[in-house]
Amino acid sequence: MHGEIVIFDLDGTLIDTIGDLAAAVEHALSVMGFPGHGLDEYRKMVGHGIRNLVTRALPAGTSEETIDMTLRSFVDYYTTHIDVLSRPYPGIHELLRSLSASGVKLAVASNKFQEGTQMLIDRFFQDIPFVKILGNAPGLPLKPDASVVRLAMEAAAASRAVMVGDSATDIRTAHNAGIPAIAVTWGFRPREDFGEAEAIADSVSQLAELIKENILK
Repeated sequence: MHGEIVIFDLDGTLIDTIGDLAAAVEHALSVMGFPGHGLDEYRKMVGHGIRNLVTRALPAGTSEETIDMTLRSFVDYYTTHIDVLSRPYPGIHELLRSLSASGVKLAVASNKFQEGTQMLIDRFFQDIPFVKILGNAPGLPLKPDASVVRLAMEAAAASRAVMVGDSATDIRTAHNAGIPAIAVTWGFRPREDFGEAEAIADSVSQLAELIKENILK
């Protein structure tokens, strides 16, 4: 196959990262003397970049200076504990290898900061030839801006694409770029968030079939 690319979200789609993200925010809040939150609360906070995550975890009205300090504490802790609890979802590695072997190009588009995105890919997917690994980097707008899709498609010289993610943000990103979206239900968001997706996958095997239907026709 030539000219096709599948663009994957990272957190909640390829890798279950919620435990390490929550632990890092809990550490930063503790250092700053603020109360923490439960794991289910963090599932609702993630997905919009680490500054938004930290801001949501802090009390309403927290000053920008305090947000900055808490964010630095989060990053320092998270980058040294990024893979303590995080693991790829079962079957994901095999899916990526199969897609790559069939000639489909692969990319990652995440709102996680670029360094953290790259660290997790290097840790868990060293053998997967992603054509582009896009995180939150200077000059690159966060999803749902369509820039990540455009950059990934350009890197792959792809004419057809599909985006796979676990949130309404991923669905909007795909639609803003004019491509279909497949939502996965094993991530951080409830199924009711996926009403605008072209398809919903409840398992990795189902995702594989949906990718074939949407891009490998």
